[in-house]
Amino acid sequence: MEPVLTIRHDARVSLSFAEMTGEKPSLRQVFEAEESPLLRFAHGMVGRREVAEDLVQDAFLRLHAHWEEVANPKAWLYRSVRNLALNHLRDHKRETLVDEAPEWDPAAGHGDPLGRLEAAGAVRLLLAELRDEDRALLQLKYQEDLRYDQISLRTGLSVGNVGYKLHHLLKSLGESLRRMGIESAEG
Repeated sequence: MEPVLTIRHDARVSLSFAEMTGEKPSLRQVFEAEESPLLRFAHGMVGRREVAEDLVQDAFLRLHAHWEEVANPKAWLYRSVRNLALNHLRDHKRETLVDEAPEWDPAAGHGDPLGRLEAAGAVRLLLAELRDEDRALLQLKYQEDLRYDQISLRTGLSVGNVGYKLHHLLKSLGESLRRMGIESAEG
């Protein structure tokens, strides 16, 4: 009896294959691959699941309407969700301020919360546009809090190369943030 080969459809694999071959993925492939990450992204900006779902749905509807003219659907979606989230936060500022974490005190001079959310959203957008290897380096350093020698062991890169890559990644992110009009941690 010959073995049965089962092929499981994975949207991420299809999307990556389409990207590698230079083909534009289908709208369905983009939706299957990006809906969950976009929901996390939107939720991180607005802090409410229902609002995040509405924003992502609106972004996909807009993408559908502009499908033929969009060259990079993933980047377009992240920008669209970011802009929709910022518009939502601006339009619902009073509601957002009430929902802020208790440690934030506007009288304490901690900066504009909308500016801080915009800066955080911009960073998330820029990170989403990075190559996977670059994003992984940043995650190892800043989320897992690993030292260069530990990152070197994990990635197979030399310690010097880890430092070089991280330095240039941070410099590039900083320049991109400045071009977006974000000059400081406060937005």
